[in-house]
Amino acid sequence: MRGGAIEHRAFSDLPELLRPTDLLVVNDTRVIAARVFGRSAPAGAKVEVLLLRPAAHLAYDPHATRWLALTKPGRKVRPGGRIDFEAAGYATVESVHPNGTRELEFHLGVPLASFLDDAGRLPLPPYIRNDSAQAQADYQTVFAAQPGSVAAPTAGLHFTSNVLSRLEQNGIERCALTLEVGLGTFRPIKAHSLEEHTMHAEAFEIPDATTRAVRVAKEEGRRVVAVGTTVVRALESSALKSGLPSAGRGETDLFIKPGFRFRVVDALLTNFHMPQSTLLVLVSAFAGRERILRAYEEAVRQRYRLLSFGDAMLIEP
Repeated sequence: MRGGAIEHRAFSDLPELLRPTDLLVVNDTRVIAARVFGRSAPAGAKVEVLLLRPAAHLAYDPHATRWLALTKPGRKVRPGGRIDFEAAGYATVESVHPNGTRELEFHLGVPLASFLDDAGRLPLPPYIRNDSAQAQADYQTVFAAQPGSVAAPTAGLHFTSNVLSRLEQNGIERCALTLEVGLGTFRPIKAHSLEEHTMHAEAFEIPDATTRAVRVAKEEGRRVVAVGTTVVRALESSALKSGLPSAGRGETDLFIKPGFRFRVVDALLTNFHMPQSTLLVLVSAFAGRERILRAYEEAVRQRYRLLSFGDAMLIEP
């Protein structure tokens, strides 16, 4: 989308669509193998466990032994119970929270990261029926580096090494930050109004090199192009006080909705999102509700795909 115009292009056209002076900011988070299977003790019923985050804080910690998790079926996992993971060890159920999450204490013979590498699977979205090795590999971005997410930053899934190489050849600068994507990103808005919705919180980290690159770009009047809504949330959250992002770790529960003043991001590359999602509200705040409605109507006519492995849109002012 450029101004009021809608163009249909292939993602491989991106290096030519961006300006040579643009600064591209990506989320280099890596999805962890947070989905493991065990058996309830003593009944022996099969239990699926999806680790969400350490119980003590938002940021990923491979040394943490107590985690918040979702379990399926939940009725098999009650306080005081245990989940066995064969020879690897077990987890005790310390408590059940009102929202249904379980607090689990892991007792393993190996570090948790090693256990997940050996026994875990990437938590592919439920609408992806294929859990093959290829599907697992496809759920990581080509620039994934920092482990901690339980869902992929989906706008980044479109990039290939060839596209990155052509971007570099065209002189387009690229830098990275890390925002650990949680499942709350994809939960629908159930409140009657946006003001009543409680936004999930996520941990992020912005390196010194990225803050310097953004500051220089803004000083020189160059565009900052965010790859995905996660990058938008991290940059804009960090810039709320001073107008520019600061280096370091942080947490954000920022709900970007119409009326928000964007201080950093000038253009946005994002997937097509579901109705009643905070992601669609953010995109509408950035581009304008009427523009987005027109774009989505056109996408429906063209049978574009939504969600993780769906199509993308580049939104320019």
